[in-house]
Amino acid sequence: MKTDQAIAEAPPPSLVFRPDDPNNDLPLSEIQEEILDLKKRQDAVILAHNYQIEPIQRVSDFVGDSLGLSYKAAEADARAIVFCGVHFMAETARIVNPSTPVYLPDLDAGCSLSDSCPADKLAAYKAENPDIYVVAYINCSAAVKALSDVICTSGNAVKIVEKVPKDRKILFVPDQNLGQWVSQQTGRQMQLWPGSCYAHVLFTQQSIERVRIEYPDAPIVAHPECLQSVRDMADEVCSTEKMVHFCKDHSAQAFIIVTESGMIHRLQREVPEKTFIAGPTDFCACNECRYMKRNTITKLRDTLRDLTPEITLDEELRAKAEAPILRMLDWSR
Repeated sequence: MKTDQAIAEAPPPSLVFRPDDPNNDLPLSEIQEEILDLKKRQDAVILAHNYQIEPIQRVSDFVGDSLGLSYKAAEADARAIVFCGVHFMAETARIVNPSTPVYLPDLDAGCSLSDSCPADKLAAYKAENPDIYVVAYINCSAAVKALSDVICTSGNAVKIVEKVPKDRKILFVPDQNLGQWVSQQTGRQMQLWPGSCYAHVLFTQQSIERVRIEYPDAPIVAHPECLQSVRDMADEVCSTEKMVHFCKDHSAQAFIIVTESGMIHRLQREVPEKTFIAGPTDFCACNECRYMKRNTITKLRDTLRDLTPEITLDEELRAKAEAPILRMLDWSR
């Protein structure tokens, strides 16, 4: 029998998503069927981030990363957009498609990374450094976007930074870990805003080492928001969208996925023949973002039924925030 001390010191169990999981093909629930009916009656499109819960992903019209969702929001031809993600993502949809109402199932679905860069502090920094070129990771508020020169996502950040004029000094906001990785990939020196995603920095070298010992043949695929010590261990560092392609194309049959565990659901759907192990932290077998998980299937149903709560933006702010997003979309094509 294990002593209390041995139990306390034991590493957390790994959370493994296998292709033969009997839950993979469960029928839709009654509330999911109701959502599909409401979506049709309201002429709505549901956009969901890769980190949303599986029941929401299954009824969404598009599931993807921030770049893909930005394109889909801009192209949406519907009477309403229901965005299942966090607040800054729904704001982005409103910015790029101002003629279509945008709804977010839970207005309190915020983002610690976005909160780490208040617009007033960025404005003060720009006032003291008027020649700085601001590259903003899309995980920021509309007010911060309006102060930026160009937006990027984890999927296109390297390409975007490479297009910035060589004679300009860059300030990268708000994620210092992504910024550090981009600087290493491009060789471009940048000033980094001291922000980070609370969920991604919970992954540690020690926690990933433990799961790698358990699955020595599984490539490690990590998000660039992770700490450098974790990125250095990875076989691939990439956006969530590129994780899908990497796992499809790689010959391995199992992968350790070091990002928010909602990503596993999409990987299971699109690469059903392979096994995915959720990257653990020092405290649990997987890692969930408490903000992403504020959206529930019930809240999604209620939002479609009542068409509330709606994302609203001052038009002057929206227009200022749109310019760097459109620059990103243009540079990314």
